[in-house]
Amino acid sequence: MIALESKLEGARFPLVDLEAALEPIGFTIGSNWDYDHGSLDCKINEEDGYLFLRIPFRAVEGSLDADGAIVQIGPPFLLNHKYESGLDEEVATGVISGFTNQFQEPVDKDSEIPPRHTVVGKQWLQKAEEAVLS
Repeated sequence: MIALESKLEGARFPLVDLEAALEPIGFTIGSNWDYDHGSLDCKINEEDGYLFLRIPFRAVEGSLDADGAIVQIGPPFLLNHKYESGLDEEVATGVISGFTNQFQEPVDKDSEIPPRHTVVGKQWLQKAEEAVLS
């Protein structure tokens, strides 16, 4: 995991507005959300595992499962999930691949992030900042 400095950190937004700004550029609500916290994730690379830019947030007014929630953004970070390759090479393509990969746990949920991907992650964060703050 690599923490990134951001103009978004500490800012407060209606969750619906944050989603509306970030979903068109590839962000989705992360599956690890709860009623009081969550994240918007963007998968930015699949070369050395799955590299995500994660923008965490917490509810400061209301709850995430209700209309009108206001969230405060935490420090964004890059996260790389490394999966085991070659588990079943015979089903590595097509629809069956989607079913098997969907349930595979990462071998390393916080694997090393190559420097070249850090640069790309910072570029994606800048896109997110522009989308939200403009």
